[in-house]
Amino acid sequence: MKTDARGPAVFPAELAGDRRRLLFILKEKSYEKRKVVLTSGRESDFYIDCRQATLHAEGALLTGRLFCAMLEAGERPEAVGGITLGADPIVTAVSLTSALRGWPVPAFIIRKEPKKHGTTQWIEGTKNLREGMRVAILEDVVTTGGSTLKAIERAQMSGLVVARVLCLVDRNEGGADAVAAAGYRIEPMFTKEDVENA
Repeated sequence: MKTDARGPAVFPAELAGDRRRLLFILKEKSYEKRKVVLTSGRESDFYIDCRQATLHAEGALLTGRLFCAMLEAGERPEAVGGITLGADPIVTAVSLTSALRGWPVPAFIIRKEPKKHGTTQWIEGTKNLREGMRVAILEDVVTTGGSTLKAIERAQMSGLVVARVLCLVDRNEGGADAVAAAGYRIEPMFTKEDVENA
């Protein structure tokens, strides 16, 4: 399996059925053709809510399987994490699937603001992490790259080394370029065109 420098992941033939099926679930459950205001503040004439697919039982299974295949094709991280809420089901699926594949990696969740009581921490799952650990940041949808950059920054502030950045869907609206300007390459599983044309 390989990832193109700019395009979506290219899976081996044995995963082609899984890829097609997850794409179908994303189109059926997550894609809506309507006007919306995105997290970035931009207006769009379509919306992709990946949580509808990643919280679906089969969708979660396929998400974990395909992301693990992507991670196995390059440097395997020591942990996977991302910003709540979109990344929560993804990192959980990947962590569980990695354990089933014999190379268990813990998951961590980055809060949008620090916990208001107790530890006041930004990251959940810290007992499974250590300083200097090489991790992958996982995203559901990338638009401007703003939340991805926040996730990278929070992980670094917690002493983690961000080795890879992957997303389920890249909307192709400048996010990959913004993240590249910070020195990281987004590895998308799908692009918005993949979902629209599914």
